[in-house]
Amino acid sequence: MSLRVTFLGTGGAVPTTERAPSALFANREGDRLLFDCGEGTQRGMMRFGTGFGISHLFVSHLHGDHVLGIPGLVQTLGFNDRTDPLTIHCPPGTESDLRDLVHAVGHDPAFEVRIEPVAPGEVALDANGYEVRAFETEHRTRSQGYVLEEDDRPGRFDRPKAEELGVPVGPKFGRLHDGEPVEADDGTVVEPERVVGPPRPGRTLVYTADTRPRERTVEVADGADLLVHDATFADDMADRARDTAHSTGREAGEIAARANARRLALVHVSSRYAADASPIRREAREAFDGECLLPDDGDLVEVPFPDTGE
Repeated sequence: MSLRVTFLGTGGAVPTTERAPSALFANREGDRLLFDCGEGTQRGMMRFGTGFGISHLFVSHLHGDHVLGIPGLVQTLGFNDRTDPLTIHCPPGTESDLRDLVHAVGHDPAFEVRIEPVAPGEVALDANGYEVRAFETEHRTRSQGYVLEEDDRPGRFDRPKAEELGVPVGPKFGRLHDGEPVEADDGTVVEPERVVGPPRPGRTLVYTADTRPRERTVEVADGADLLVHDATFADDMADRARDTAHSTGREAGEIAARANARRLALVHVSSRYAADASPIRREAREAFDGECLLPDDGDLVEVPFPDTGE
């Protein structure tokens, strides 16, 4: 069961030749989800091979570097003869502005665009095997992040034990693994807990978008397999980070460490660091001893299950 994340836009408010504004693409076993849609997102989707087949777009807030790619993307989807609806999830109170943005150039989409507000703590998407929830962040406008959390998986199946108990090889193995008791060859009933271990956790992906360090982020990112956190500035601009309601790399690292996240990805890198963003990662690593990434646009990250590395 694959979960792949493509960083389409890792830059801050001002794009550079190397970093586009915010956009994160997640592909969970064929379900294609987009988190924010800054200017140039559709070009990144073509350049980095994600395709346009998204079903849901999750908007963190209405600053231009997170939404200005929406009109062009919607128009391109229409040019590609899309008929499936697109659902845009957004903070409450922003739906009217988003609706205006979709129609900003007088273009009426040829397919349905649903704009659905979701409040922090609420489930935006309840899908097969996972859900996407909103959580509150701290920025200069109404803002929120999103957490993709998978359901627990069945425990490991003990085949030798099942054979020892007389369960015939075949469909009954699958029924046991699904939690259903079966009858052994001698007529006795074998309960699933005798051959199936405890449930195993699914994966968790957390996307903060623009934010100051928040206790709520620590809570929702507890044990996260991948935390994608605002890291706009290095320590040399810590005052600027506070004034603009962003985070430094070190602050992102501190959040990841407190949350016991497995991996941290640093995004929304200011154009001030176009020549060299390594201080942001270096300072994050001083606070967080897990895997720390400073992804470039186009980087693809596989998110493994926590108990297998696969």
